[in-house]
Amino acid sequence: MYDAIVLAGGAARRLGGAAKPQLDVGGASLLDRVLDAAQDARGIVVVGPEQPVGRDVAWAREAPPGGGPVAALAAGLPLTTAQIVVTLAADLPWIAPAVAQLVAAVPADGLAQLVDRDGRANHLAAAWRRSSLAGALAALGDPNGASMRRLVGRAAVVVPVPDVVGWGRDCDTWDDLAAARDEAGGHTMTDRLEEWTEQVCGALGLDPGVVDRALVLDLARDVAHGVARPAAPLTAFLVGLAAGRDGADAGSIRSAAQTVTSMALAAGERGADDSG
Repeated sequence: MYDAIVLAGGAARRLGGAAKPQLDVGGASLLDRVLDAAQDARGIVVVGPEQPVGRDVAWAREAPPGGGPVAALAAGLPLTTAQIVVTLAADLPWIAPAVAQLVAAVPADGLAQLVDRDGRANHLAAAWRRSSLAGALAALGDPNGASMRRLVGRAAVVVPVPDVVGWGRDCDTWDDLAAARDEAGGHTMTDRLEEWTEQVCGALGLDPGVVDRALVLDLARDVAHGVARPAAPLTAFLVGLAAGRDGADAGSIRSAAQTVTSMALAAGERGADDSG
């Protein structure tokens, strides 16, 4: 029996601030893949902002928000009761086979953690004896901004679990995410569009949730056919300007796109009549 704490509150700076736990890999979010990996847990605590998930979990928030992984563990631990606590980052799409091995390797006083073939320890792919984690947190003091290395250094025993397959590979960058998507079943055009939209929105400080890609792509198609191909990117830019002026939400984008789509369809009909 074990409980699990999943850390889902990072800033994802290397992903431009995108909501990393919700990024799709193989038809499921990164967070849901990690939650599925811990499906045998008696209870699961997700530390981070509440967000869509596919199973029942308890929610906690580190203090202050963004205080780092040690602060997140300090926030999640009081919501657990099992003597073994599995601690996982939310960006480990291949972690499922490692969970049972980590649980089996937990020492009487300490933790077991994955160590890759290069000797690098993954402090956020681990299983702790609950009393050891509580003691390490108490010995560390203020968890805000503290490093996982310092926390692990306060454990009496650290058992390495060899990760020769790559169970602990994370998705810190867009290249990592693209590789994970390729491995999960092929990097389709839809994947590439989603990835590019997320990258651009992250770079520009926009919410990708308000971007209706199908609507924008249909607009570009209708303008290209009804007016001229070079008009499509120019029109999309003008629609974006209008939507930004009117609030930059999903409704303003839809309204501007629908207005211009009607114009493009009408232009296409006039062109067909002229040619006839």
